[in-house]
Amino acid sequence: MPPVKKLIWQYDPRRHSRPFLRPLAAAIACAVFIGLILIMGILDLRRVNNTLVGFMENQGLNVVNVIQKLAQENLNLLVQVHKREGQHTFVPLTDEAFSPKNWLTNALVNLGRTIDNEWKANQLNDAYLKKIALDNGLWLVTVLDAKDQIVFRSSSLPAEFYAGDNSNEQQVVSNFFTQLGQMKKIGFIALRRKDGSGTIVIALDSDGLRYWSAKVSVEKALEKLGEGQGLSYIRITDRRGMILGGTGRVPEKWKDGGVYLFSQILAGKRKIVSRKVSSHDINLLDILTPLYLNGQVVGIARLGLELSGTDQILEENKRNIFVSTSLIVLIAFLFMWLLYHNQNKHLRRIVEMERRIEKAERLSALGQLAAGVAHEIRNPLNAISMASQRLKRECIPADGGKTEELQTLTGVIRDEIRRLNGIIEEFLAFSKSRRLEIQNYSITDLLQKVANLIQEEAAAKGITIQTKWSNYPAIIPMDIDKLQQAMLNFIKNAVESISGEGSVTISVKPEGNRRLGIKISDTGCGMTPSEVDQIFNPEYTTKERGLGLGLSLAHEIIRGHGGKIRVFSRQGSGTTFEILLPAVRYSPTDN
Repeated sequence: MPPVKKLIWQYDPRRHSRPFLRPLAAAIACAVFIGLILIMGILDLRRVNNTLVGFMENQGLNVVNVIQKLAQENLNLLVQVHKREGQHTFVPLTDEAFSPKNWLTNALVNLGRTIDNEWKANQLNDAYLKKIALDNGLWLVTVLDAKDQIVFRSSSLPAEFYAGDNSNEQQVVSNFFTQLGQMKKIGFIALRRKDGSGTIVIALDSDGLRYWSAKVSVEKALEKLGEGQGLSYIRITDRRGMILGGTGRVPEKWKDGGVYLFSQILAGKRKIVSRKVSSHDINLLDILTPLYLNGQVVGIARLGLELSGTDQILEENKRNIFVSTSLIVLIAFLFMWLLYHNQNKHLRRIVEMERRIEKAERLSALGQLAAGVAHEIRNPLNAISMASQRLKRECIPADGGKTEELQTLTGVIRDEIRRLNGIIEEFLAFSKSRRLEIQNYSITDLLQKVANLIQEEAAAKGITIQTKWSNYPAIIPMDIDKLQQAMLNFIKNAVESISGEGSVTISVKPEGNRRLGIKISDTGCGMTPSEVDQIFNPEYTTKERGLGLGLSLAHEIIRGHGGKIRVFSRQGSGTTFEILLPAVRYSPTDN
């Protein structure tokens, strides 16, 4: 039958080899946090942008509303004049009522002058007049010579001009103005040259009259509106796409969904449409909105507002968001780094604490084992000691010269047995250091007793023991034997650190509220900082013969009494042990 394997104890450091928060997890958390911050910043920028665009759209609507109001007033005056001319009763009109009619007349006169300039340049023909008529909503444009003969015309004359089947062109011309005046819903204006060499006739039907009435009303409204208000351009067209008025240089036409958008606006389904464009290195908000006259949509107003102020606000918001986001990202990285660092730091402390606990457990087990071994070794040592004494006393060599050699050998055996007994006593004292029997006792009496014990040994080495404390006893709760052993170890260690002559000073004085401070100072060799860090380690010693348990035992005893130990040392300048213990009462009286 194979032997059964049983695991008693195993230490596995790998369980703490990885940190609490992995670097990848920290990076993912930072990335998610930064992503959320960036998304919030982008959404905030969009919100600000939409707010500013909405504000500018309202500004554009206000401009169009002003134009509508002014154009409506002008159109109402034109209608008022037209109604007055169609009535037989007298209706008094103000001077302002005649202005729109003059605007309309002047606009047609200016058009006639443009045609006349082309006539003078010998560039006039029927095709040119046809284009003029189509572009300006004219019913008929005709050019007559000095004999009132038709030279050019935009289209064929209507049937009403002909008197019958046998009528010829000459008869039509002779009746031209008569027939034109008799036609209903047709108005005309005739412009004769100053030298009488010809006449330009421009005729309007009812649709043309409405177009030109709206055109002059809108143009005069734009003149009153003037410049400014961040308006780069404006163009107003009617339902057929003919221009009613405008100022500035309009950028390219709408391409994506332009026809659909125009139909939606003309149908009154969309109040406003806008887009951002760049024209001549200027950022603009291009706006489309319906134009209302007489309560109906008669056309579309397209205007461009400069975005310089808006862009400045957006850039400032971008900078602010970038700075705030950068700070938040920096704080996030710092926070994650601190979290990662602190977790690893605490983990290292936990691992170190576990190692110390395991080490303490091993030392405790070692102490118990040592106590048992020491107890078992005592009996053989006693037997060896008695045997060596008997050999020294009873076994005398026949050769008298070897008697001295026997005495030396038995002395060596006796000294080594004494040293082994001392080592065993240290082991036993260390293993029993945690069991204390507390009672109130004077610390000065205890220190005086320790000083008396080591006085003779110190004097033999040329070392002076000095004591400094009050006559009144300082009472503290203590285990007298163990605290005496601790103080003896401190003072003995101080004496052993002095190679030649020197002194050891022992003093007692109060430290704060109900605490006593005991200082043991020597003029010995001192210690380096690395040696100071290890002096209470049971495995550390600077002596050639010794286990290094003296100061470790003293340290355990002081901790058991609720005290603290401070060490001040400089190599070559001596060492001072300061021991703080809780006091029951202390009333110092200086010597």
